[in-house]
Amino acid sequence: MSRSAHPAGPRHADVLPEGHYSAPPADLNALDPRVWAQTVGRDGEGVATVGGIDVKRLAEEFGTPAYILDEADFRARARAWRTAFGTDADVFYAGKAFLSRAVVRWLYEEGLNLDVCSGGELATALSAGMPADRIAFHGNNKSTGEIERAVRAGVGRIVLDSFQEIVRVAHIAQSLGRRQRVQIRVTVGVEAHTHEFIATAHEDQKFGIPLAGGQAAEAVRRALQLDGLELIGIHSHIGSQIFDMSGFEVAAHRVVGLLRDIRDEHGVELPEIDLGGGLGIAYTSGDDPREPHEIAKALTEIVTRECEAARLRTPRISVEPGRAVVGPTAFTLYEVGTVKALDGLRTYVSVDGGMSDNIRTALYDAEYSVALVSRTSDAEPMLTRVVGKHCESGDIVVRDAFLPADLAPGDLIAVPATGAYCRSMASNYNHVLRPPVVAVRDGEARVIVRRETEEDLLRLDVG
Repeated sequence: MSRSAHPAGPRHADVLPEGHYSAPPADLNALDPRVWAQTVGRDGEGVATVGGIDVKRLAEEFGTPAYILDEADFRARARAWRTAFGTDADVFYAGKAFLSRAVVRWLYEEGLNLDVCSGGELATALSAGMPADRIAFHGNNKSTGEIERAVRAGVGRIVLDSFQEIVRVAHIAQSLGRRQRVQIRVTVGVEAHTHEFIATAHEDQKFGIPLAGGQAAEAVRRALQLDGLELIGIHSHIGSQIFDMSGFEVAAHRVVGLLRDIRDEHGVELPEIDLGGGLGIAYTSGDDPREPHEIAKALTEIVTRECEAARLRTPRISVEPGRAVVGPTAFTLYEVGTVKALDGLRTYVSVDGGMSDNIRTALYDAEYSVALVSRTSDAEPMLTRVVGKHCESGDIVVRDAFLPADLAPGDLIAVPATGAYCRSMASNYNHVLRPPVVAVRDGEARVIVRRETEEDLLRLDVG
């Protein structure tokens, strides 16, 4: 079929029912640097490139779908966070966003610490050579086996998430003859302006110990009494994909208030405060995230001001960017399989992946950008919905986006800003194989997480 043989879908948003779309961009061929990795561009033939390699070559060598990660961009973002906070603060990369042994090595080389929240993430970190004292261990229900492994390894901190865990960690540490450094995670009652599934600081959710009703204060009392624990600070995380700093200001005020109360009751000034992560990135051209140096300046000023008001020494600040480091560094490369125009509605573009490699649209109603990357086009824009190959109506990758009207099977399209929570949350739904992660840098590409095979699936099926 020729590129223009399929019936064209609607061209303009004003003929459509209400949705997530906006007006088509002035140039469908432009790759907005706000949402693409730093080395992404187009060559003289109009083919998108990353790290000096064009996407056609990447598709031929590694197949599609594939996560393509710009290593230089990742390292630059990690350095920017380290530089922004300096030596008087700690930056812990949130491994849940995306973790592999290559990523652990990059973090170590760029001076970042790492937080993990499962035994598997801890094993990955240790196997790749991250020093245990630079690891923080999170999680709302750590098993006794995970805690024991973390304590034996000598992790720098365990973040306590419940009254039961205070006792559990203390008992395990004492039985091993250790005194484990810990923080207590508190929920501060801040309403972060984000999706309800990723807002984590209001009281009605599973994470942390509420400040309300004196529960956090009681957790501190218990932790200070146990010989197996060394309480070094308070941890707070208000949510994810946050652009408004006002929530951090309220959280810091309440956490510092708790630090003041601890000093007044126990005569102890805890030396650390962790404000978590959750800083947003640009998924679309409408997103306007802050730069690391702006965030560092704002958070440092907030904590310093609150501590001065409470007559406390300013504690050492920790932050936990994950998405903000890895999110913008990768895009997912797909091949178009079918193009189905629905008269008066939109055109459905099916790709060779879907919700198994990016669940966020189905789970969070997340918005993404998309672009034709195997060529440029002068065709009119058409409103599309990019969907996957799975047996679910909700299998949507990009809900509403404009692509050229001559889009056809065999074209390559790419969805940027998929470095965070896409491979980490990938599944084998419909027994689809999870894509590889390909790192590109200075004209060289290498697989850092290989594509799954049918043999991998069958090996787990013991029959």
